[in-house]
Formats: sequence, structure tokens, C-alpha cells
Amino acid sequence: MADHPRPGAPVRGSTTGRPLMAALDLLGQRWTLRVIWELRAETLGFRELQRHCERMSSSVLSARLAALADTRLVQSADDGYSLTPLGRDLIKALEPLQTWSADWAAALS
Repeated sequence: MADHPRPGAPVRGSTTGRPLMAALDLLGQRWTLRVIWELRAETLGFRELQRHCERMSSSVLSARLAALADTRLVQSADDGYSLTPLGRDLIKALEPLQTWSADWAAALS
């Protein structure tokens, strides 16, 4: 589906669709990063994932999962949803930001 941010297509902040801008546009969509983050350690079924995401609506969760599957970050199997190898690489890329954000929170408190 072409309605999800993709490298090479115009996205917020880039008419040329620079890969970083496409990634930030995708991750900046409401609930998207939360879904990815909740799947970082385990495969979760739909309802369990919904509970982890503070009971977001099922329609929004379905839409986010569809977008993440279309962009090859999440996959669906009989036992639920999990990150793809690209999704796991994204988690590795986010780990330094997680560390920085903890330091930032400590500095502000």
C-alpha cells in the first residue's frame, strides 16, 4: 500500500522522501512507535498487544499493524504479532535514544 510513509516518496519534511525523513514520518504517527516498542521483547496476540498499549481502540491498532506489516517492520503469525528482522534492527537503533531519554529525564528532575 502506498499510503504509508516510504523512502523515495514524498513524506512530511521531505518532498524527495529521504529515508530518514520517511522513517521519522512513519514512527511519528500516533501509536506506531508504541506498538513497535511493545513488541520488542515478545510476540503478542492482538488483545494482549491492545492491553499493553493502554487499550487503544481496535480499529487504530488494526490500522497501525497493517501499516507496520506493509512497511516490513511487523509480521503476523498464528501466535500473534512480532517484529521482523528490520523491526528488530529498529529497536537496536532506538536503544541509544532510550538511554539518552533516561539521562534527560534524570537531568530534568
